[in-house]
Amino acid sequence: MPIKWILHWHPNPGTTVNTQILSEVSQCAESINGVKEGRWKTTLSFYKAMAREQSIVNEFPRDFVGISLAEQPGKYFLVIRGQRLVVEAESSIQMIMEKLQSYKTRVALNFEVKLTLVQGNQYQLGDFQLRVGKVVPMNSENLRGIVMEMEYVPISSWEKSREVMADFFELWQEALSKRSLPGHFVHNEPNFADYGLSDQYGMQHTAIQYANITAQIVATSQLQPPRN
Repeated sequence: MPIKWILHWHPNPGTTVNTQILSEVSQCAESINGVKEGRWKTTLSFYKAMAREQSIVNEFPRDFVGISLAEQPGKYFLVIRGQRLVVEAESSIQMIMEKLQSYKTRVALNFEVKLTLVQGNQYQLGDFQLRVGKVVPMNSENLRGIVMEMEYVPISSWEKSREVMADFFELWQEALSKRSLPGHFVHNEPNFADYGLSDQYGMQHTAIQYANITAQIVATSQLQPPRN
């Protein structure tokens, strides 16, 4: 499977993300001869534990993330960052989880769910593919962040791809810097070995990267007002 880096936009101090930045980033992808190939979408669900008794919360994960990826519509990925667990399940598990939520009045623990969409355009640049997407709450256009997928097709080894991915990212940052935008893309590399994953890249690696970004976006959006 192709290697992916999932990056998120980090605004400069005193600034917030907005649609003008998103537009500039998309234009930058086209300016370096990126061929637009259509739309893409990823659905992120942030589950936060809610309990009537604090002692019960301590027995369960404080939060976890559910991820639905466009490339695998029949799969659903659950990531518990605190316990370094990633689980791949059939997409039907979402219906099971929703039904379990209906019992929340009878149990001491339930989960508050925040649904978020990442959606945008994808561009082909030789062996690389860029996907630039806005992060918005479900059924809303309030921009919460910008995410970019950087994919390299020929290599499936995380370690072997590191140099070529870093070189391409540097070229991308250089092209983007000419637009003098108030911020930059950040790549925080997870330690996949902590989750028991091998060097050979797979969908679970993508899910872990999205889980990390989701936690950051949720934390940031609680501090900042929504921007259009």
